[in-house]
Amino acid sequence: MSDTSGSGDWHRRTLEHRGALFAVLSVAAIAVGSVVELVPMFTVDFEPEELEGISPYTPLEVAGRDIYVREGCYLCHSQWVRPFRSETVRYGEWSRGEEYAYDRPFQLGSRRIGPDLHRVGGKYNNAWHYEHMMDPRSTTPGSIMPTYPWLAEWKVDPADATASVTTLASLGHPYEASVLSDVPAAMRAQADEVVADLAASDITVEHDDEIVALIAYLQRLGRDGRAKIAAAEAAAGGEGSP
Repeated sequence: MSDTSGSGDWHRRTLEHRGALFAVLSVAAIAVGSVVELVPMFTVDFEPEELEGISPYTPLEVAGRDIYVREGCYLCHSQWVRPFRSETVRYGEWSRGEEYAYDRPFQLGSRRIGPDLHRVGGKYNNAWHYEHMMDPRSTTPGSIMPTYPWLAEWKVDPADATASVTTLASLGHPYEASVLSDVPAAMRAQADEVVADLAASDITVEHDDEIVALIAYLQRLGRDGRAKIAAAEAAAGGEGSP
């Protein structure tokens, strides 16, 4: 007969054998955790100087971000570099709070089956991202990431992107009136740059392919914050110099 004595016995007696109580407490714990994560997103205010150099995602990047969320990328990738040497050596500068001012909802993530992506913007070229999404093993041998061939077949719906950008603008994201008046045109202008760059690597895509929007989003991650940190370090280094 198995021995049920020990420090874990109370858990079995008080919770695991009482399904209703365990379910209620689980729901309560999830609810509390959800509130703790959601409240700061709607209540934290940044001073104007804190947001200097931080801008909202472009319409194409917003569309790419929606695809990133739809495909569940946040389940395997975090976007939060912690202030530890083991993190900064591998991923880059640790993440600052103001960098998430225009992340609604934020994509901090809770697991790292794959690497952190908060500083991935500019780390690889567009062709690398395309090949990685089509066949992760071609760029990262041994990767367990699945392939995403449909991203090169499915099209971005301009109406969906317009709705997302309009909603973000209503929440205070500082988009220019010219962008809000014609979101599809703003998307096309940036998409054409990505398409042309991929063409230089003999990769043919259309401006409204989902892969183009996703690449634009990934290439944006962490760049504003990295530039701001570099500018602050340069300014600090210049103080006191003759």
